[in-house]
Amino acid sequence: MKRTLLAVLLCGTAISSAPASAADTDLAAIKAQLNALDHEYRAKIASLEARLKKAEADAKNAKVSATAAQVAANSSATAAQKTVAVAQAAPATEPSPSQTVLARTPTSANAFNPAIGVVLNGFFAASSRDTDNQPIRGFVLGDEAGLVPRGFSLGESEVNFAANIDPYFTGQLVLSISNSGAANVEEAYIATSGLGGGFTVKAGRFLSAIGYLNEHHAHQWSFSDASLPYRAFLGGQLGDDGVQVKWLAPTDIFLEFGAEWLRGDSFPAGNGANEGKGSVTAFVHAGDDIDDSSNWLAGLSYLHTRADDRNTDGDIFNGTDDIGIASLIYKWAPGGNPTQRNLALSGEFFLGRERGSFDGMPVDLLRSGGYVQGVYQFMPRWSLGLRYAQVTPDDVPAALTGSALDDFGHTPRATTALLEFDTTEFGRFRLQYTHDQSDLKPNDEILFQYTVTYGAHGAHRY
Repeated sequence: MKRTLLAVLLCGTAISSAPASAADTDLAAIKAQLNALDHEYRAKIASLEARLKKAEADAKNAKVSATAAQVAANSSATAAQKTVAVAQAAPATEPSPSQTVLARTPTSANAFNPAIGVVLNGFFAASSRDTDNQPIRGFVLGDEAGLVPRGFSLGESEVNFAANIDPYFTGQLVLSISNSGAANVEEAYIATSGLGGGFTVKAGRFLSAIGYLNEHHAHQWSFSDASLPYRAFLGGQLGDDGVQVKWLAPTDIFLEFGAEWLRGDSFPAGNGANEGKGSVTAFVHAGDDIDDSSNWLAGLSYLHTRADDRNTDGDIFNGTDDIGIASLIYKWAPGGNPTQRNLALSGEFFLGRERGSFDGMPVDLLRSGGYVQGVYQFMPRWSLGLRYAQVTPDDVPAALTGSALDDFGHTPRATTALLEFDTTEFGRFRLQYTHDQSDLKPNDEILFQYTVTYGAHGAHRY
């Protein structure tokens, strides 16, 4: 087109100096060429518009056909499912409206399948003294309070299943696999999801919400093992069968109240005293933001348990335990974004009283303990941690001198340091060193741990 216009200009210059008759002839020829070009372009544009309209119409017809086919297929499948369900329920009668409703299935065949997640753990441990059956002087220990054995071990891996059951309930099942390969039901419960009013009810087997760390699964802990107070007072971690009620108050800050009624099989309880209603708890948690970069959480918890013939390595205890726990947690991350740098500081104080008979001798023991710890992620993927823990036993009657309750004048304590590298949020490698003085002779322990998760996995707790 540009060349044609240039030709017109050039021709116009020539026409001005040519005879009139020749100029008229050339002008007519140029007009004829322009008209031809115009008709050609118009024809091409019309052809393109027609092709576009046809393509749009074909696509629309194809979409309508596909939708109709899908609707027909769904209708046929639903009708077949209804027929089968009704035939199974009442083969000799006409289906009632209620039966027809119950026979309906979700649109997606896997709509109610649970989300499945796996946590794999592994350890390598080396120590200056054997860690098998290492005591905490002045305390008897539950079955789960032991340390990681020397050498290679599996630790505790998990398989968890979670699902929304219906608009009113959710379900959770967590299977833990020990180093020996034995599978154990760690949690199996239902929980309400639509009570309203800030209330939530949980029933089944679950980790108690007392304290701060107890409700966290082991792979969520900041350190590779439970601190001394958790091992001494709760046997590592308190989980039991029962019912839990929580109420979230409608306040500007986070304020939660809760209580639990448990069977009483888990340490420090034993053998489901009081006809399988041997433990009760109560707790309150409060927290809030300090600014855009920091926040806090505090808690008070109370546990009352009863033990009937609780057997710990041949020692028999009958009586009650009352334990109070105070917790305080502070977290910091620049601008609320923890991916680059973050700091988590936490501490808990335990106070417990155990009354009853130990190997037939009356006891009334007042004991305490606590820990403080901090973990600092100083750059993406890399973290450093430090923890100090201590428990204070009580004096025992002369008749129990030399028993598991005798502290031999020793105050158990442990100092732990760690270096952690996270490949992503799903992979962790941790090197941990502990100078353990829970026994009369110190033990230096080195742990190397890997933890990986895959599949569906719920968000970790605060």
